[in-house]
Amino acid sequence: ASFQLVRGTTRDDLIELLREWTAAAESLTRGEALGTGIEPDNALLPPDDTGEAEGLHAGRLTITFGFGRELFVGDDGDSDPFGLRTQLPAAFAPLPAFAFDLLEQAQSGGALCVQACADDPQVAVHAIRNLARIAVGRAHLAWSQLGFGRTASTSREQETPRNLFGFKDGTMNIMSDESAALSDFVWAGEEAPEWMRGGTYLVARKIMMTIETWDRASLGEQERIIGRTKRTGAPVTGGDEFSQPKLGLRGEDGEPVMDMTAHVRLAHPKNNGGARMLRRGYNYVDGSNNLGQMGAGLFFISFQKDPEIFVRVQRSLKPDLMGEYIRHIGSGLWAVPRGVAKGEFVGQALFG
Repeated sequence: ASFQLVRGTTRDDLIELLREWTAAAESLTRGEALGTGIEPDNALLPPDDTGEAEGLHAGRLTITFGFGRELFVGDDGDSDPFGLRTQLPAAFAPLPAFAFDLLEQAQSGGALCVQACADDPQVAVHAIRNLARIAVGRAHLAWSQLGFGRTASTSREQETPRNLFGFKDGTMNIMSDESAALSDFVWAGEEAPEWMRGGTYLVARKIMMTIETWDRASLGEQERIIGRTKRTGAPVTGGDEFSQPKLGLRGEDGEPVMDMTAHVRLAHPKNNGGARMLRRGYNYVDGSNNLGQMGAGLFFISFQKDPEIFVRVQRSLKPDLMGEYIRHIGSGLWAVPRGVAKGEFVGQALFG
């Protein structure tokens, strides 16, 4: 979910909102009702909790908060609306335009973002709904996206999930036990301002898939485009799902076994200066149009210590064969502050 601040919101208003969101997140992630729950002391008052998650428990809910660049620099690119401009990280630059972008303003950007993940989507929706209600008068919901079915695993114990093209997605994701890789590519370090150290940057991209066209492509063509086999997820150059693709392998005809513009080849760290990202995206379906085409695709989310990592990989994908079947229609970039210690509120170090 992405939020825009209400005109006239002050620095103190923003701090108070973050305090209230932090307190609410603590209750929500414990599976507790907000305030007095669904039954206020005075029945003439609205309940403190909207109630749709009553009885569902915590559902392993996690809530991640992010700050948009407009908290640091005003719309004119020069003003300092909340006295935070000196805290703007050098790395926090707007994302450039990319190939296959057809971005819709109504599904892009935002001053604040919240990612709520749970085993039950109703628990996640309940979290966003109540955080939006708490924000009234200071921030309003700009756009939101409900996703389902992870499109990346973070542990080898997890089965690698599939995207709506039917292929395993996120096989080469950074795993939760790869401490060195997390330090190298995900968590901001000494290069960042003090408030940002231990945090990361969240990139969100809503990627529409033209699945009706894809479904008419032959299996061989689909595997050529992706660079992996559809059933096992193994590279087309051989091995099992987790085998490193042999990018230099050639067939008896002397041609590369993996197409030079296959998605796996172009996105591979070897072609991107070793760059890796932590992916945590989801599939989505937003109904269908009057032609009977599903509004479906991938809500891509990645975390990286510097947005340049994402930019580098995305630019490498310019000749991607998969580009014929996708369009990027939404985009956002937020700075995610480090986790909160007991008694703190989200982003407290940013405000001194």
